[in-house]
Amino acid sequence: MSVIAPLLLAAVALLAPPTWASEPPPTLTAALQGKAAVGQARLRVWGFQVYDATLYAGAGFDAQRYEAQRFGLELAYLRRFEGADIAQRSIDEMRAQAPIDDATAARWLAAMKGLFPDVAPGDRITGVHAPGVGARFYLNGRWLGAVDDDAFSRRFFAIWLSPRTSQPAMREALLQTLPAAPRTP
Repeated sequence: MSVIAPLLLAAVALLAPPTWASEPPPTLTAALQGKAAVGQARLRVWGFQVYDATLYAGAGFDAQRYEAQRFGLELAYLRRFEGADIAQRSIDEMRAQAPIDDATAARWLAAMKGLFPDVAPGDRITGVHAPGVGARFYLNGRWLGAVDDDAFSRRFFAIWLSPRTSQPAMREALLQTLPAAPRTP
């Protein structure tokens, strides 16, 4: 009986969904389990190719309520960028959509500067939104780090998924295979 109990507990632990709050998935494959690519887009700025974005979501993903669902967004860089520049651009985009108080913006910027590495062409940073918890980040499929702040995560992913994005064509391409939201009369 004493051998069976630990084996049963181990089997239950393996079948249980991941506990994002206490221990994020160590691999990108685990973090995106049950998710599939639903859209892709390339960001071009002033004729320069910046990155290819891919949205990974589960069946029934609702773009109108993206912040309430787990999903992943991968950016495959086509140019070199310093991590600090990626962080600054991210906070600028977040602030362009809606005000962020200075203390919060400074905290989020510091978190991103401490997390985002310099990238070269071919590098991929994938962010995974964990609703109610925060954002998990992976570099080239390996664990990079997390920002355990749900408000940060919602605002960060709004850069691409909010109707107020600065890149509406990119948002449309990322959401291209999702069913259209029902229209209200």
